[in-house]
Amino acid sequence: MPKMGILKTLFSLLAVPAGAAAAQGLPPGEDSAVARLNASPRHGEWVKYDAGAGDSVQAWVVYPERSDKASVVVVIHEIFGLTDWIRSVTDQLAAEGFIAIAPDLLTGKGPGGGGTSSVDRQGAIALIQGLKADEVQRRLRAAAEYAMALPAARHATASVGFCWGGSTSFAFATSWPDLKGAAVYYGTPPADDAMARIHAPVAGFYGGDDARVTTTVEPAHQAMQRLGKRYDPHVFEGAGHGFLRDQAGRNGANLRAARDAWPATVAFLRDVLH
Repeated sequence: MPKMGILKTLFSLLAVPAGAAAAQGLPPGEDSAVARLNASPRHGEWVKYDAGAGDSVQAWVVYPERSDKASVVVVIHEIFGLTDWIRSVTDQLAAEGFIAIAPDLLTGKGPGGGGTSSVDRQGAIALIQGLKADEVQRRLRAAAEYAMALPAARHATASVGFCWGGSTSFAFATSWPDLKGAAVYYGTPPADDAMARIHAPVAGFYGGDDARVTTTVEPAHQAMQRLGKRYDPHVFEGAGHGFLRDQAGRNGANLRAARDAWPATVAFLRDVLH
């Protein structure tokens, strides 16, 4: 290896926080999610946590391979519920050095009190549309508190959400002042008056060909600037809605967006959770 290449490699290693596992690239596309989960060397497990009000929620938790305590990232699923793809994103966040927890926000809402696994994709969409915002936010706060109480965890949490979960991640920043940061993938922003309650930085990641969502970015940016809040939006030309999950889509534009968005997401999370 040339000398300059060796130096670049050393600087790259030094840039990773102490004890953090080196990233293994991107989360997989949807079609590769199960294979990625089966091949993961990290410990992942199903848990049930107390969400208050007599409520308990199922969640998928993945631990990083590191010698020190890790910060927490709450992963908020799409409108399709807690899918294998969301679990694989959770695993990738653990590969980046975080304790990642993905609550199934459909827990108890399906047939026979089931969650995401009790319905098909259209059933999950219908159940999501019936969720109450205050219950969702209570369940997210409880997920964060559960994960931060783990012996291997630091008392610091950020969130990342996708599609419906992206909007919910943005909303999480309005409802929980202890949140350190919120990453938003192709989700719409809350109302301006709700933005006034945000204390944490927000980063947004959007497909340029997703006008339903992307047309809300500049107004949200202006509102956050007026309020003195940090909002870092990224719009990726040619990419569509759901580009991180559908990396094979749109003639390479989705994959290019994923390759830019994911490292920026990890950098944002490390910054706010330092």
